[in-house]
Amino acid sequence: MSPADLTGPLLEARDLQVRFGGVLAVDRVSFDVQRGEVFTLIGPNGAGKTTVFNLISRIYTPSAGRIVYDGRSLLDVPPHGVAALGIARTFQNIELFEHATVLHNLLIGRHVHHPRRLWSEILFSRDVRAAEVETRRKVEEVIEFLDLQHYRDTMVAGLPYGVRKVVELARALATGPRLLLLDEPSSGLNVEETDDMAFWIQDIRDDLGITVLMVEHDMALVSRVSDRVLAMNQGQVLALGSPAEVQAHPGVVEAYLGASDDASSLRRADAEVVRRRT
Repeated sequence: MSPADLTGPLLEARDLQVRFGGVLAVDRVSFDVQRGEVFTLIGPNGAGKTTVFNLISRIYTPSAGRIVYDGRSLLDVPPHGVAALGIARTFQNIELFEHATVLHNLLIGRHVHHPRRLWSEILFSRDVRAAEVETRRKVEEVIEFLDLQHYRDTMVAGLPYGVRKVVELARALATGPRLLLLDEPSSGLNVEETDDMAFWIQDIRDDLGITVLMVEHDMALVSRVSDRVLAMNQGQVLALGSPAEVQAHPGVVEAYLGASDDASSLRRADAEVVRRRT
């Protein structure tokens, strides 16, 4: 195991910039994500949060800056090589194979660890058989962890939206990540489903030891699960600190008050913090 596996941040972003034509979507954004924490990006719509996610996923390449994952430059990694490094992602808009079962979706997620030797695959060698057994074992562990046993053999197209969100989370976990990117995990969920999602996120960190980097608008969820929060607006960093510190920052309050939905979410989160303290 290399020193990078034991010390220092798992992810480092330094002076990231992204230009789309004449628009500076991300402007000199820097942050670290420590091992074993839940780190959340917040900000109004258009703040640049998802663009930062797309940089880490290697969907975009920054105009300037660097991204280091576990001591290695991510900018040297092609998009299709990110999952093999131990980085998994969910999307705000669910991206599942709707005409496949929950089990098959998770098996596809685990495919990144499958041997790719053509003749071994054709002959279904002993190594390939052993890999198939291990793949199924890992997938079944994820199904049990997220209480998806009832839906194992159900087509995704027939599932409620909230269950689909959990299935997408499960598929990301099936890749065996060390860093999990969650893009608005509570989007479209009701209060009970959001509460369940909060438990999953905490258990993923505490029980599985997976570091979580999250983009989220629901400030009550952010306050509940996050160790640290980075607030962005118009592509720039506004504040970095604990959920309470960031929510109290004047620049964050001003940015959120410009958008009614986000502002009401911030007020709900403040009320939740007060309730928990009392």
